[in-house]
Amino acid sequence: MAIRNKKYIVRLDKEERESLKRLVRGGRAAARKIARARILLKTDAGEDGPGWTDQRIADALDVSFRTVENVRRCCVEEGLERAVQGRPAPNRPWQRKLDGVGEAKLMALCCSEPPAGRARWTLELLGDALVALKVTDSISYETVRRTLKKK
Repeated sequence: MAIRNKKYIVRLDKEERESLKRLVRGGRAAARKIARARILLKTDAGEDGPGWTDQRIADALDVSFRTVENVRRCCVEEGLERAVQGRPAPNRPWQRKLDGVGEAKLMALCCSEPPAGRARWTLELLGDALVALKVTDSISYETVRRTLKKK
């Protein structure tokens, strides 16, 4: 067990080890979660743990050396649950252009007659009509397309 130079040493108790084994055996969790659980099981330097080196874990589990280091550090600093879950998704800086009311108005526009001189609605025409109706300040044709696609 070459753990002399490690700054973050993971020592799991029996309960933690069993919960990680259940997670790995279950196979119902996200692949990233299962991989992190395997990393923690292999890096466990407790009395029952194998205490593998980071490089051996990286080779055996086909992950990068840095991933092993990061999971180990996260477990020691922030706890087992956070190490398995990973980082939470960041809050997105943008807001949705169309809420439910805006989507309903878009659908109503699609079902109405196209503008004079046009045979059908285009995505650009629908976007311009939404802006003219003051449903939104601006909207791209791609947003209009994605909204129509999910309906």
